[in-house]
Amino acid sequence: MTPRGPLTDPGTHASAQRGKRAAVLRLLREADAPLSAADIAERVGVHVNTARFHLDALVADGQAVRATAPREEPGRPKVVYSAVATEGPDGSRSFRLLSDILLGVVSSAVDDPVAAATRAGHAWGAYLTDAPAPTERIGAQEAERRLVATLEAVGFAPEAETEAGTGADPGADSDTDTGSGADEDPPGSAGRRLRLHHCPFREVAERRPDIVCAIHLGLMRGTVETLRAPLTAESLEPFVTPHVCVATLRRTDAA
Repeated sequence: MTPRGPLTDPGTHASAQRGKRAAVLRLLREADAPLSAADIAERVGVHVNTARFHLDALVADGQAVRATAPREEPGRPKVVYSAVATEGPDGSRSFRLLSDILLGVVSSAVDDPVAAATRAGHAWGAYLTDAPAPTERIGAQEAERRLVATLEAVGFAPEAETEAGTGADPGADSDTDTGSGADEDPPGSAGRRLRLHHCPFREVAERRPDIVCAIHLGLMRGTVETLRAPLTAESLEPFVTPHVCVATLRRTDAA
């Protein structure tokens, strides 16, 4: 049975090697110790300069590494080569397939997969966030700035705006450790929206947005709750356009 499409992730294949270069790479992978150009030349049956040419090309392609071996006699150090370890014969990866399999496990084996995904995201949001000191107060603006930084680290490209659609910069006029919360939205106000571009899990999220987006919403909630800020991640609307999701943040009454 032929698969419906490629099962490996695009852009993860190492360059295919053929002919003598493939033989050189195979020797490096099968060797118990690093090999010199002379070793390779003898085993493949080519001139040492030809062996060195293929070895240097494999190093440039990231499939081999060059090192020096100690010598017992005087002279220049001996240059040796070894293969770079790969998870597949060509360095390919299948993380997308793994993601689909794990999503299938979650959706079939868990009574409430959305709730479980939200809890998992919450735990990771808390783990990825540096909690403030017990005496430190984090205001809503600073919490939003740190939340945006976390989302960027995950792989999103967040863009802040108000619900009216005006752009805003959560990093401006940071209010860390201020008691008044001046210049912030009052508790219970219309809230703020984060437009989340470049979902790092978009291909999987398109197939199961209920589970994947619940992870993202939980991650945001875990982040702001760890900061003990007067802010909550209220909702996440997936794919308002083919490449943008929108999260709604809201000020709360208590820090």
